[in-house]
Amino acid sequence: MSKYVQVEGVKVVFETKNGNFVAIKDIDLSVQQGEFISIIGHSGCGKSTLLNLVAGLIEPTAGALFCSGREIDGPGPERAVVFQNHSLLPWLTCFGNVYLAVERVFSRKEDKASLKKRTHDALELVGLSHAAQKLPHEISGGMKQRVGIARALSMQPKVLLLDEPFGALDALTRANLQDELMRIVAASGTTSIMVTHDVDEAVLLSDRIVMMTNGPAATIGEILNVNLSRPRNRLALVENAEYTHLRSEVLKFLYERHARKAA
Repeated sequence: MSKYVQVEGVKVVFETKNGNFVAIKDIDLSVQQGEFISIIGHSGCGKSTLLNLVAGLIEPTAGALFCSGREIDGPGPERAVVFQNHSLLPWLTCFGNVYLAVERVFSRKEDKASLKKRTHDALELVGLSHAAQKLPHEISGGMKQRVGIARALSMQPKVLLLDEPFGALDALTRANLQDELMRIVAASGTTSIMVTHDVDEAVLLSDRIVMMTNGPAATIGEILNVNLSRPRNRLALVENAEYTHLRSEVLKFLYERHARKAA
């Protein structure tokens, strides 16, 4: 596997009214092609900051980031983001929301028939062909997130970035979408980086789990390899000793070695 994403010596400092705030520092991370990485840690540890750096939404104060051998100096269609808030345009149908992204990326090279096919294929991939003409207010929260994932995948990104995409959903919908995400990533082969607070989600989905120390000046504390065979079945993993061990290791890191101190 080749390195798709490289983070080298990255530091981010924000200017505030109380002076400079060091969000993250000394971040070194390489993500292989086709790998699924989860970033986990307590609130304020810089998880979303790191994801936004890879997305090109913010710039590092020091260090550099690369995607497929090119330095990241802003957003690009090779890196698609799915946020916790689905961010759909309410006046567009599910089809329209996905088509908008497809059109932005491929309109210079393809005709409208090809753009429409790409859009239909993306909706089919997430199981939403039947809801193509529905408006966002006519579908559930879980379906809205699937539209967001379809919109991201429709751009055929090299890297899929997910910022707690299921954090606002109920437990059953969350579990169903986790299973859907595993299926979709396996089918597309997309390199994926996800921010999460959920230990079980991280172990279930990931090839490696990046565990962040507490902020300010947060950094990578440990990286845990998840050597569970794929495809994964959540019910079977409940009785799996390695799954239990991995889950325990993440919990120990979060709540023993890097427990958040009370104010």
